[in-house]
Amino acid sequence: MSSFDTNPFADPVDVNPFQDPSVTQLTNANQGGLNEFNPFTESSRLTNAAQTTPATQPVGPSQPAVLQPSVEPTPQAVASAAQAGLLQQQEELERKAAELERKERELQNSAAGFNPKQNNWPPLPKFCPVKPCFYQDFSTDIPADYQRICKMLYYLWMFHSVTLLLNLLACLAWFSVVPERGVDFGLSILWFILFTPCAFLCWYRPIYKAFRSDSSFSFFVFFFIFFCQIAIYIIQAVGIPGWGDSGWIAALSEVRMNLAVAIIMMVVASFFTVCSVLSLFLLKRVHSLYRRTGASFQRAQEEFSQGILTNRGFQNAASGAASAAAQSAFRGN
Repeated sequence: MSSFDTNPFADPVDVNPFQDPSVTQLTNANQGGLNEFNPFTESSRLTNAAQTTPATQPVGPSQPAVLQPSVEPTPQAVASAAQAGLLQQQEELERKAAELERKERELQNSAAGFNPKQNNWPPLPKFCPVKPCFYQDFSTDIPADYQRICKMLYYLWMFHSVTLLLNLLACLAWFSVVPERGVDFGLSILWFILFTPCAFLCWYRPIYKAFRSDSSFSFFVFFFIFFCQIAIYIIQAVGIPGWGDSGWIAALSEVRMNLAVAIIMMVVASFFTVCSVLSLFLLKRVHSLYRRTGASFQRAQEEFSQGILTNRGFQNAASGAASAAAQSAFRGN
């Protein structure tokens, strides 16, 4: 009959999937094998051992990991290592000492061949028993920015010396005409002998040292003494009679008596006037350069104190005074 004969409203037929013939056949076959298997029999162990795949063993012989014990150095080893280090240090020191000795010999040889700066001023002939007292070299000692002004000050000192010499000659001519002017002639000789070296030592050398070493103390010494020099120039240019200067007043007073002597004295008075003007001009120039160098009064004080403390004569005098005071105090006690 066809499928339409079935009753769709009837209870469904229970279908057991495990009743399938293929499933039941496999289950019965495995059941028989499991019932007959006894893992504790000798044959089963041999079978399992035969069926077990052996593990791969390493090719090389295996060794267990062994922890090496720490070995402490013995005192003899420590002493030998320290001795070796000391020997190495000694060799290094000996090598350095030999190198220092070699350098010292080289310096001594170079010093023997080195010609130090020799005094070259004033330029005197070799046969003269008096030797030069100062070293002067503008190109070596003075920076290029200050060489021109330093040379101008040197030329001013030379002009100052020539003016004093001419003043001596003018006073001599005045004395030859007027015998009462012997005092002026004597003072003119004194001014020439005194002011020529004093000007060089008191204001030219300090400004030379100031430009050479940028010394604030030397700048202040120059300013103080050069200002006094300008005042002396003005007094000499005025020419007060009886002061040993053939200035304008002395020259004009001689016009009526002797015109030739008066003209000589006027020339000297004009020289003193030129010295005064040049000195004021150079003082202003030096002051402008001084302000650009960064010098100050505090630096001058520091340089002065350092120079005094490092002076050998001052140290000897101070130690002598201290020892004398200590001895007097000890005797008083």
